[in-house]
Amino acid sequence: MCSPWVLLGLVMAAVSGARGTAEVMSHVTAHFGKALEECRTESGLSPEILEEFQHFWSEDFEVVHRELGCALICMSNKLSLLQDDTRIHHVNMHDYVKGFPNGEVLSEKMVNLLHNCEKQFDDITDDCQRTVKVAACFKVDAKKEGIAPEVAMIEAVMERY
Repeated sequence: MCSPWVLLGLVMAAVSGARGTAEVMSHVTAHFGKALEECRTESGLSPEILEEFQHFWSEDFEVVHRELGCALICMSNKLSLLQDDTRIHHVNMHDYVKGFPNGEVLSEKMVNLLHNCEKQFDDITDDCQRTVKVAACFKVDAKKEGIAPEVAMIEAVMERY
């Protein structure tokens, strides 16, 4: 039988680990978001969707607009995170995430979640539409896994990037 103190320690470690990955995700999101303004015109993103996108991780933001997928492709390409077929470049994505404080705790999980979402929508031929579906899937899965950042976390690190 496990002592209550050992059990409490395990629970606290799990919570701390989840918070740590969510904190790393806030850095990734803030940095990645800096490319959004550059890609807004290129992807046809309306000012309304641009404003909404800043709340990507909030519960009430729905990831559904095709233009958002086009913007995500543009942003990812600026950071060399996609292959020519607009699927994630695993090595570059690992390296990108690892470049943030404590990023090594998140990179493998993030790449795996993205890859699993990509597989689910691989039959969609429109790159922008497929990318927005992958992003919506990733948001749901990241929340389930406890790695999604709180909006306040992202705002707290925005000025660093």
